[in-house]
Amino acid sequence: MLIDNKAIIRRFYEEAWNKRRLEVVDELISPSHALNDPIVSGSQTGPELYKRRVVELTTSFPDLRFTIEDIITDKGKVVVSWIISGTHQSEFMDIPATGSKILVEGITIHHVTNGKILDSHARWDALDLLRQLGKVCALGETVASTP
Repeated sequence: MLIDNKAIIRRFYEEAWNKRRLEVVDELISPSHALNDPIVSGSQTGPELYKRRVVELTTSFPDLRFTIEDIITDKGKVVVSWIISGTHQSEFMDIPATGSKILVEGITIHHVTNGKILDSHARWDALDLLRQLGKVCALGETVASTP
């Protein structure tokens, strides 16, 4: 039977992230899965740590939604261009809730074998997210000093 890696990844984003069905993470993420993400420090291996990441983001941004812009597959690699959107309703990265709406673009390369996601390499604009949350200024703007 031919496994459709694209369908696996679409299901992963739609069900695990958008519908918050964390049991799908157990089903699709390999026990040895490694997450490589610019803002995640330390080892992020396995489905339990991935689920923790989903819970952290969806707690901070309860209406968080992934929109897949494009998917490209080549053998066991699935490249996903995505946009996340949501509203900052709870602390994130030591930033208290701002109520700000965010929209961040990113790309993740997933390695999929035998229906399981073995590892994921995410690249997204964390600096733009911090700008949208009011923690850094856009290029050319100055930071107002506080007494």
